[in-house]
Amino acid sequence: MINVLNVAEKPSVAKSVATILSRNQQHGMRVRDGRSRYNKIFEFNYVINGQPCHMLVTSVTGHLMELEFEDRFRKWHSCDPTDLYHAPVRKFVPEDKIDIKRTLEEEARRCQWLILWLDCDREGENIAFEVMDVCGAANRHLTIWRARFSALIDREIHEAAQNLVSPNQWFSDAVDARQEIDLRIGASFTRFQTMLLRDKFVIGSAQDDRNLVLSYGPCQFPTLGFIVERYWEIQSHEPEEFWTINCSHTTDEGIATFSWMRGHLFDYTSAVILYEMCVQEPAATVTKVHQQEKRKYPPHPLSTIELEKRASRYFRMSSEQTMKVAEDLYQAGFISYPRTETDGFSSRTDLHTIVREQQEHPVWGSYAQRLLDPGTGLWRNPSSGGHDDKAHPPIHPTKFSAGEIGWSQDHHRVYELVVRHFLACVSQPAVGAETIVEIDIAGEQFSASGRVILVFIPTTLTLDSGVTRPPPLLSEADLLGCMDKAGIGTDATMHDHIKKLLDRFYATKDTSTRFSPTNLGKALVMGYDDMGYELWKPNLRSMMEFDMKQVSMGYKSKAEVLETCLQQMKSCFLDARENKVKLLEAMAVFFERSDRMSGNDHLVAVEIVRKCGLCQESNMVLRRNRDGNFMVGCLGFPQCRNAIWLPGPVLEATVTTNICNSCTPGPVYLIQFKFRQLEIPPGFNVNHLGCIGGCDETLRQLIEICGTGSRVQARGRAPNATPSNLQQNNIRDGTCIHCEQIGHASNNCPSQLSDSRHARSNGMSQQTGESSVSCGTCGEPCFLRTANTANNRGRKFYSCPSQGCNFFVWEDSLNNGTNGRNAPYRNVSNSASNPSRRGGRSRGARGGGTFVSATGDPISGRRCYICGDRSHFANACPI
Repeated sequence: MINVLNVAEKPSVAKSVATILSRNQQHGMRVRDGRSRYNKIFEFNYVINGQPCHMLVTSVTGHLMELEFEDRFRKWHSCDPTDLYHAPVRKFVPEDKIDIKRTLEEEARRCQWLILWLDCDREGENIAFEVMDVCGAANRHLTIWRARFSALIDREIHEAAQNLVSPNQWFSDAVDARQEIDLRIGASFTRFQTMLLRDKFVIGSAQDDRNLVLSYGPCQFPTLGFIVERYWEIQSHEPEEFWTINCSHTTDEGIATFSWMRGHLFDYTSAVILYEMCVQEPAATVTKVHQQEKRKYPPHPLSTIELEKRASRYFRMSSEQTMKVAEDLYQAGFISYPRTETDGFSSRTDLHTIVREQQEHPVWGSYAQRLLDPGTGLWRNPSSGGHDDKAHPPIHPTKFSAGEIGWSQDHHRVYELVVRHFLACVSQPAVGAETIVEIDIAGEQFSASGRVILVFIPTTLTLDSGVTRPPPLLSEADLLGCMDKAGIGTDATMHDHIKKLLDRFYATKDTSTRFSPTNLGKALVMGYDDMGYELWKPNLRSMMEFDMKQVSMGYKSKAEVLETCLQQMKSCFLDARENKVKLLEAMAVFFERSDRMSGNDHLVAVEIVRKCGLCQESNMVLRRNRDGNFMVGCLGFPQCRNAIWLPGPVLEATVTTNICNSCTPGPVYLIQFKFRQLEIPPGFNVNHLGCIGGCDETLRQLIEICGTGSRVQARGRAPNATPSNLQQNNIRDGTCIHCEQIGHASNNCPSQLSDSRHARSNGMSQQTGESSVSCGTCGEPCFLRTANTANNRGRKFYSCPSQGCNFFVWEDSLNNGTNGRNAPYRNVSNSASNPSRRGGRSRGARGGGTFVSATGDPISGRRCYICGDRSHFANACPI
């Protein structure tokens, strides 16, 4: 006797399989606990093709493994979203399923065979290979078999056990390809649009804006597209008035209403002329009477999509609820597997036996009996809809029930729908008779169905107006039909995509099960539509689904499909990011702009500038700090604290696709800056396309003149840093570094604002030649400035703007007739790398260290122009 480990997809299926196989066995069945208390182990003896076996039946709970990026790519700011198209991924057993994994490992070690009783579709096959990986790692000598079944009934289960087959690698590969494609596309677009939009707009929803995720799914978005497109069609509809002639005749037997065979006319004059002709000669003459047999053909056998559509139409049940109830009925053995694309029975299916089991039902039992009676002629072998997923038959009843204790109303409805549909599809067409009567009034033709009168005067003859109407909103049945026709999703996943739209507040569903897009849904689709890329259209996903079906049939390899699909979607992603302004414009149509800024990294949109020169791993991105100042920081924070502070007057900053031709290592993307006009010196443009790599003289000058948004202490360079990649790293706290008070940011310090206003007024007077003295060294005009140090705040002084000249004098010293403090420092070298640099408010290291500019390069040759010390700038001078 050999030990056989049997693994089902759910605990309830494991119990059903074990109960059926152990029935009538000599020693019955024993039940024991596994590592997971929810996944029992059933033991009994059984014979497979003459081989005595000791069977151990247990289960997983759906997928045993998850697919995810390696840890360093999982945080939203850990990388450029573009990197997610090639970042390494891994399949692993999550923490909540470790106990199931241990059970499988322990039982596999003492077994010789492994039989996989997973659901017989692509997803089930993929789960089967996950179980194989775990069990195979514990016991490499296992013989592995696959049991194929479509219903949890005795006949199906015993037949599956005696006809074991090999697992289908192609089916599993198709699911692996879909999982990886969806992970990479979904993660990249979700990160992109969430970080781009969430903090820029006030998005009203049931969620907190700060926790809102604007998800993108390759199936989810085309599904949203169907809803929005129908909504746009309704909104763009312009009602148009039309006219029609209505005719009716009343007799003792009732009213006959005749339809104008022209339908209606949009030209009022023409309609009036024809109507007046009819009024003048109202006698109606019957011109044709034709009787015909009318047939209503039975439906094709029931597929998943048709089940969801009919449940939505008849019961207004959501597709999600329909599938939940159908799954319950399947696991209890009342219907066949509910996830199938097949809509035609094979010749091997015993249809008469299925009908025979329904003869005792109090409602449709008598009809089932008539079907089986050859004398009635009601039986008809069902037609096929032309779809076959090669895994399961159409949905049909597998066990009789007149209603079970514990069934909800939905369980009764779905079971009745499945049974009635099956009985209908094995029935002859319904036959009826119809009489069509056509009449002539003054040359105009009308028609009606009813009894015949050869000549009569109509009781009423009216000219009525109407207006054209737009199509209705999509119902759930309509939406499922659109998805099925376009190949969006599978029969097992379509209801999930619809549910996600509702969960994400992209759409709403009314009591009539009709969908309307929310403002958020409309804005997202509008943004992508304006880009010219129809990412919300079904075409791209349809091609992907087709390719994955090719993988499941062995016509294409998983690697081939992954490469093609991901390369195509990466190109779409790059284009979308380059045209992100379209998304912003679309959102602005529906939502107010938000002035909220957050100190949390995950709330700020990522715009990659360059690779970090310090940690050499993560990217440097443009962002705002919690004070609202722009900076370029490393995504590796807090492990890497590399940061580049930008000029304080920056009002707006956006990373462009332009690359600096000078800075290495590249690429270093240029940033489009917009400065506050009143905070920059004369001669500088408000708009500037700049580089933070160290080559931009304009940024250097603005840093020297205006300082940066951050005024806190700079950290020393890393041990392995070189002058070319040295970056300024800052530690931020909540205390203003000027007045050492809390309650405001450093860049909003009242003392600084007053000084900057005064400095701006001085700048204006400088242009007119006011408040200046001649330099005692070179004769150049020296303009009045205001000191901002702790000891001399508010004290005014003159300094020479010329390169190489260090003339300096306090204003009050001149007023007192002394030379002030300029003479002792007149010969101190104060050369700078740029002749247009001014002394003043440069932000460097306080109290020691090397000066570092906001571009990341050390500032050489700079020293305090008050005391000449190289360890600090004038604004930090202790004198």
